[in-house]
Amino acid sequence: MSVQLLFSYIFLGLTLAAPMGPVNSARLDKGIKNGFWNAWVVGAGSMIADGIFMLLIYLGMVRFLNLPEVQIFLWLFGGLVLVYSGVESMVSAERIDIQATMRNKESLFRSFMTGFMVSITSPLSILFWLGIYGSILAKTASSYGTAHLLIYSSMIFLGLALWDLCVASLTTGLRRYLNERMLKGISMISGASLIGFGVYFGIQGVMAIWG
Repeated sequence: MSVQLLFSYIFLGLTLAAPMGPVNSARLDKGIKNGFWNAWVVGAGSMIADGIFMLLIYLGMVRFLNLPEVQIFLWLFGGLVLVYSGVESMVSAERIDIQATMRNKESLFRSFMTGFMVSITSPLSILFWLGIYGSILAKTASSYGTAHLLIYSSMIFLGLALWDLCVASLTTGLRRYLNERMLKGISMISGASLIGFGVYFGIQGVMAIWG
């Protein structure tokens, strides 16, 4: 087992987490409004969901997740959760007050549940893990045997954790230089992004029903 190979799996975890999707939109929104820990626990909630996906795939639940009825439900329910989260973000943007926000931060548990729910209900996350992680399991098992699966899976998870730490730190740094108007603008953009993903998921679900 080479160190270079381990680092390649950590890098894979980073690249899996980096694309701008619903989770990163929510993470930026919570972090800029509430600070480092809120951004970090959004990512922690998302990682718990990712861990569940990895475990399900590891245990062979791919067949169940590939059922058309299950995928339609995931598209529609995931779309609903994202639209709700986006609307909530945009509505709360109108009430942003920097001084009040400093005094009354959103609870860490609520931020954690936002990250968890956005990720666990995201069809893109599920399909992504099925496609990427499923193929990684197959390749690792055939090349190195099943004994190393847990180690390489842990390296992917470490990459996800490093990305969460980087984004949380970034939002904390940005927050110091943002005024109230800019905070509202970023919150509106984040909310619109979540709504956009939600509408896309909903359309995919409806097309799956009629297809």
